Amino acid sequence: MIPASFPDRARIDARDKVLGVARFSADVPVTGVLYAMMVPARIAKGTLTGLDTAAALRVPGVVRVLTEADFPAPPPVIENGPPPPPPTLEREIAYRGQPVALVVAETLEAAIEGAAAVVCTYAAAPFAALIDSEGGVREMGEEIVFGDAEATLASAAVVVEGEFLSPTQHHNPIELLATTAVWEAGRLTLHEATQGAGGTRGMTARALGIDPGVVDVKSPYVGGGFGQKGGLGQRQTALIAHASMLLGRPVKLVTPRGQIFHLATYRPLSRHRIRLGATAEGRMVAMQYDAEQEQSRHGIFPSAEYHETTSRMYGIANYLGTSADVRIDRQPPGWMRAPHPQASGFAMESMVDELAYRLGQDPVALRLANTGDVDFRTGQPFSSNHLNACLEEGARRFGWSSRTAEPGSMTADDGSLVGWGVACGSYPSMMVPAVATLRIGADGSTRYAASGHEMGQGIRTAIASVLLESLEIDPERLEILIGDTTAAPQHITAGSWGSAGAVPVAMRAAARMREAVAELLDGREIAGNLHRRLATVRRPFLEIEVSEVGPGQGQDVLQALQYGAPAVAGPAYPTFTTMSYIAHFVEVRVEPTTRRVRVPRVVSIVDCGRVISPRTAESQVRGGVVWAIGAALREATEVDPRYGGYLNNDLADYVVAVNADIGAIDVGFIDQPDPLANSAGLKGLGEVAMVGASPAIANAIFHATGRRLHELPIRIEHLL
Repeated sequence: MIPASFPDRARIDARDKVLGVARFSADVPVTGVLYAMMVPARIAKGTLTGLDTAAALRVPGVVRVLTEADFPAPPPVIENGPPPPPPTLEREIAYRGQPVALVVAETLEAAIEGAAAVVCTYAAAPFAALIDSEGGVREMGEEIVFGDAEATLASAAVVVEGEFLSPTQHHNPIELLATTAVWEAGRLTLHEATQGAGGTRGMTARALGIDPGVVDVKSPYVGGGFGQKGGLGQRQTALIAHASMLLGRPVKLVTPRGQIFHLATYRPLSRHRIRLGATAEGRMVAMQYDAEQEQSRHGIFPSAEYHETTSRMYGIANYLGTSADVRIDRQPPGWMRAPHPQASGFAMESMVDELAYRLGQDPVALRLANTGDVDFRTGQPFSSNHLNACLEEGARRFGWSSRTAEPGSMTADDGSLVGWGVACGSYPSMMVPAVATLRIGADGSTRYAASGHEMGQGIRTAIASVLLESLEIDPERLEILIGDTTAAPQHITAGSWGSAGAVPVAMRAAARMREAVAELLDGREIAGNLHRRLATVRRPFLEIEVSEVGPGQGQDVLQALQYGAPAVAGPAYPTFTTMSYIAHFVEVRVEPTTRRVRVPRVVSIVDCGRVISPRTAESQVRGGVVWAIGAALREATEVDPRYGGYLNNDLADYVVAVNADIGAIDVGFIDQPDPLANSAGLKGLGEVAMVGASPAIANAIFHATGRRLHELPIRIEHLL
């Protein structure tokens, strides 16, 4: 039986990772491998007019320099079809850092030297590098409208308004983008650092004009993805695959971090203008929200999704949301942890805090009075909403009742200004279809193969928790295969739907296996675990296959899954809407002279439905809070308007939070199963963990200093 609650378990793959047994894509040993290095464009826009490879080919060990002429023409764009795969090599330059050639060599050192020796000439064209640069093109996006926000704001007793800016930011996972391609006997095997092995398979096949049926992608472990490894920015994959096919040998590329800054997707700079209206008693009645973001000339990162959570967080019945893209000459932006709500939440929760001060109300009490049970965008009820419980438990743990309301009224013994802030976050809870095969052997082995990817979030541990709690199997011989297209169809694991796809299908597999064993034994009582029972009846193994789809989805989505196509359900399902929620309580200390900001403690309470793996769930929230501290106080990518590149494209200059920046982080869960979202009763966690923590820090800084800051990151110079 499936337990009502799950015990705490250590990560099932922790030992293998610590000992180096777990193989990430760049670690896979391949005999006879060649090494590759890309040659990046040195202009932001224009045409490659010449490519001199003579010096590169004279470098000892260089085997070949691939150019645009070595690659097939890009596939035709399918109207109303999936987005085209990332291009290979092109002469038309769309952004600085775009690859224009690929050097392949016997050693990594030769590949690096050869790439540096390639001489390129260009015909440069005028370009726009920034959202305000001349030449940027502004395009309006989708409007989100319900009720009558303009009329309600005009008659509202209190209206607060402000404009906020969220900077360009890059993911910077520790594992770099890496591809090892092996072309052998008419099959292409890709060892790839990807969140979507199925999509990588399909995109690579389309880019190279080959049958996806001959492509296998293996990505059992990913060293951090956060959206960067979702496929759209992984331009190197098809390059390395084609190089292996041309040369008849395995080829490997680990992209340097400096090139990743210019090649992969990133969080775009965005601006947010909000007007929030309320009654004199503090009931929020209307909101007008205009969002705009920087966008590449042909990028698809949707600006309308800034409204996904802001329109649903509180019970605001009148909403007018606009969105816009400003198209400029940089590589396409994309999804980065808490993709839109990290920025939109900073703006909205700052305004909610401002409203509380304007009304003379406690910021927690104001939020408690404004949560809702209905999604006004659809008119449907939320399947569950325990945000108030998050606020109440967080306030209790934090000691919120001891807070004095006046900004600047709390100080520490050393004279530091003390600020206490609160903010909430929400994120859509979605599902993807999944397929799983479970095989239990009389020899004591268990093999489970399923859709999903392990990126450090603990999906393997969650799957193991389900199987070990519901089946009598040997935990020492449990093998879990994920991220492998040869084992099961693979979706993209992103958007907090990893566990929502993996856990329900694991539960279904366990239940079906129990049924299959009962049918096999036909009423016979045999002592021992499942392995012993199979051995007793002389059955070498028992294997079952199951699938799971989201609410409202038909079985046809499983066909899309076979091809790696996205088939996401939610958050608006046929009869309900499902969101995850979090409340963050933050203490900051601001040194009175230097104005340096410290975050000594955070309390974060989450409503993510049922908690399957307590240890990894807590780790997810801690990681989200750490990232939010960095995003609030440290992180910003500096764009060079003269040349269109990035100035701080390494971890020495791109400032992230380190151990010394992080204090105590207390994490708690409501742990109430959602009755409708899926059979497991869980909701997404990874994304919502970060949402709201940055504005909680900003609100705490206001409480400490009396300064309402409208731009991230908040640095010393903003407080002097």
